[in-house]
Amino acid sequence: MKVSENANGSISDISKHFLNELLGTVAVITSDGRMIVGTLKGFDQTINLILDESHERVFSSSQGVEQVVLGLYIVRGDNVAVIGEIDEETDSALDLGNIRAEPLNSVVH
Repeated sequence: MKVSENANGSISDISKHFLNELLGTVAVITSDGRMIVGTLKGFDQTINLILDESHERVFSSSQGVEQVVLGLYIVRGDNVAVIGEIDEETDSALDLGNIRAEPLNSVVH
């Protein structure tokens, strides 16, 4: 995917750093409180994200974490609250079936 260029034709340093550092497995927290995990394939100037092999992790205080398969997924940039890299070794060692947590609330503006 082509990263958008600024007015003088060069990609911003922030975009380069973001792209170079995060092309891999990421977790995205959306403004409505969802957690989506997938492989970051690309993004644009408004931080619309393309995730492949993605799934949503649905948290519950009474059950383990449910993983809903999404596949290839686009997250609109205005819906991204937080994005971070996932350490795949640590993530694969988690027993999601035994993790209990309250679902996140929506972002309040």
